[in-house]
Amino acid sequence: MKVLFVCTGNTCRSAMCEGIFKHIAKKDNIEVTSAGLGAIKGDAASENAVLALSDLGIDISNHKSKPLTNGDVFDADLVLCMTKMHSNIIKQSCQSEKDKVFTLYEYATGTNKDVKDPYGTNLESYKQCAKDLKELLKSVYEKVTKDD
Repeated sequence: MKVLFVCTGNTCRSAMCEGIFKHIAKKDNIEVTSAGLGAIKGDAASENAVLALSDLGIDISNHKSKPLTNGDVFDADLVLCMTKMHSNIIKQSCQSEKDKVFTLYEYATGTNKDVKDPYGTNLESYKQCAKDLKELLKSVYEKVTKDD
């Protein structure tokens, strides 16, 4: 099973999802990656994302951003996007893969909600985002391990 998380810059939301989900699924054979639709290759995770996850015992200080490619989508078994806009863009560019592309909220809870981007906000906003992501990712983990 290969899970791909997608946001815009791959320095906040999808980077945090990758770190949290790797932590949750560390004993399972689940490959976890992330990328951004507008990412610049090699950017570090935002400082507040690193700090927010360090409070959860998760280290993403070595994360380097990666631009999303169609190959990433084709290689993944599940693509979880932070917003409906991200999901729609991927479904349009990779139409044959649209059945495995969801927003994180859609897949985890069945709701039509976007993950709010904490970029440029204070550390407390990042901590709240990380807390919310962790809860959503627990649901994702239960689904993907149940479906195996």
